[in-house]
Amino acid sequence: MANAAFHFFIAGHVQGVGFRWATCQLAEELQLAGYVRNRTDGRVEVWAEGDSADLAELAHWLETGPEGAHVDAVSKQKVEFKGYNGFHEMMTI
Repeated sequence: MANAAFHFFIAGHVQGVGFRWATCQLAEELQLAGYVRNRTDGRVEVWAEGDSADLAELAHWLETGPEGAHVDAVSKQKVEFKGYNGFHEMMTI
């Protein structure tokens, strides 16, 4: 059942390496909803909602990201399910 949600922040060399694009591709394959965006502090932010097993797969992938990325840290927080529709790249904040 698609009722779990997590908020991630990924730190390291994660901007300018296709991290957002690759995150969107994987999230869509896993049928997750939410968003990914760059932050002005150099991190990438991900809000993902969906099936717990699919969220676990995304969380594991975020630990390394796409080729060219170097992930130093991933913070993960369980959050309230909001009911996003689809998975999108958002503007940098």
